[in-house]
Amino acid sequence: MILVSGGAGYIGSNTIIALSEMGYTDILSVDNYSNSNPDAYKRLEKITGKPILHINCDLSDRESALSVFQEHKIEGIIHFAALKSVPESVQDPALYYRNNVNALINLIDAAEKYSIKKFIFSSSCTVYGTPEKLPVEESTPFGKAESPYGLTKQLGEMILENYCLINKAFRAISLRYFNPAGAHESGLTGEVMTKRPNNLVPILAQQAAGLREKITVFGNDYNTKDGSCVRDYIHVSDIAEAHVLAYKHLEQMTENYDVFNLGSGSGNTTLEVVLSFEKENALNLNYEIGGRRSGDVEKIYASNKKAKEVLGWKPKRDLKEIVRSAWRWQQNSPD
Repeated sequence: MILVSGGAGYIGSNTIIALSEMGYTDILSVDNYSNSNPDAYKRLEKITGKPILHINCDLSDRESALSVFQEHKIEGIIHFAALKSVPESVQDPALYYRNNVNALINLIDAAEKYSIKKFIFSSSCTVYGTPEKLPVEESTPFGKAESPYGLTKQLGEMILENYCLINKAFRAISLRYFNPAGAHESGLTGEVMTKRPNNLVPILAQQAAGLREKITVFGNDYNTKDGSCVRDYIHVSDIAEAHVLAYKHLEQMTENYDVFNLGSGSGNTTLEVVLSFEKENALNLNYEIGGRRSGDVEKIYASNKKAKEVLGWKPKRDLKEIVRSAWRWQQNSPD
């Protein structure tokens, strides 16, 4: 049985779909629904054709976390359960330290106690801070953490790597993804907004649905093709499939710890995404150009060469499919 922590969430739920489609049927989802909704399992059942075994549990509580492993025979862990809002982490850093770091430590504790040797960690490009060289490669050193959220991802990777040094039988992979976007092709599942989104694509979808009056594009005077910032957008289904390939790769690793970037290998400007959303969905967005936003990086995008060569993974879905699927989901979303 594979435990998917945060399995009702955006990337976790799509990974459950990918696991099912790629031959893994014995899955347990664990979530406390702080950033998700248990209704996700009804949508997953429609897509996969079978009910998803799930437990309501706060993994940052050690006794609660261990109780899951007492009741179920787990052979591997794919760990998504974490708070992920950069602005919220700045407002309440202790919440992020306590939740994100404690949940990881408790899962490692359970893995050791119950002899679990396989672990996939959901990391982020935030570990790089503001990189000096593009594209960002896995060898790029950690930058200064620009938020408590970013720091928890750096600490998570450091804890896992150090644990792998001590426990040679334990195998772990950290997947650093850039800007997950889009939704499952069915339009039945995507990112549920329990709070106002901070990411561009769901913001565009909300504006198109009339849930926002207008959108602001922050800056049009950067050194890019149209003056707006460049980010690396990667379809959530591509990210989900990468987790399954990484889980399979754990068996073949020569070292017992590794990291991979998950990105498109290039970037798109903010205005390119806005215009693509309008064109592909045949609608008009109400947007305006504003001044630069403090703290925004001009450009960041990933090298995905290592994931292609080692995992046999490459993105299958482009920006067009990202914006089409995001709008399809918005029209079906409970938001």
